[in-house]
Amino acid sequence: MKTKHILLLFILVISPIFIINSQTLKKAPNQYSLEMGYRNLFYHSDNIVMNNMHGYGALLDYAWQLGGLDGSKNASFISVPIGYTILPAGDNTSKQISMLNYGWTVRHELSRNKQVIPFVGYGLLLNNLRIADTEGSVFGHQTEFDFGLNFKTNSKLSYFVKLQYSYTSYPKLGDPQRIKFHFADIRFGFRL
Repeated sequence: MKTKHILLLFILVISPIFIINSQTLKKAPNQYSLEMGYRNLFYHSDNIVMNNMHGYGALLDYAWQLGGLDGSKNASFISVPIGYTILPAGDNTSKQISMLNYGWTVRHELSRNKQVIPFVGYGLLLNNLRIADTEGSVFGHQTEFDFGLNFKTNSKLSYFVKLQYSYTSYPKLGDPQRIKFHFADIRFGFRL
């Protein structure tokens, strides 16, 4: 091995160690959230027959604070959620629908150092759709937008309420038109 290659390898291996040791690494604050609430299906594409218009769901997420760490700016979070929603059968002609979703969400608080803090959020998720008494499932994507309020308490626990709009799209085999759903949710929950 040539001297140049050895020197280059030494620099590539050793220099990150000096860089890491010269900086103070801090752990980003994290947050756990649990939410549950009501879902309304207010629009679906014509290529699926269903009467399931109302349902309920729950979601758990783990978030890291990315902005506002020193308290001089509003806080921002990125999270990894996992949720489950059920739309019970609306009548004898429809079947129960369930959806498992997971992905990434981002939340921005719109103020700081107050008891009630408004926030906006958005997410990109994968969504697995199952229809009762139907073999298999189908994966699609879900895009969501949130607006809500965080209610701070004197402890580490805080509460929140939010309105959420989400758009979900699934492929339909043998049909170029995708299955599309538009949902509105109202969710309540707490954060630690």
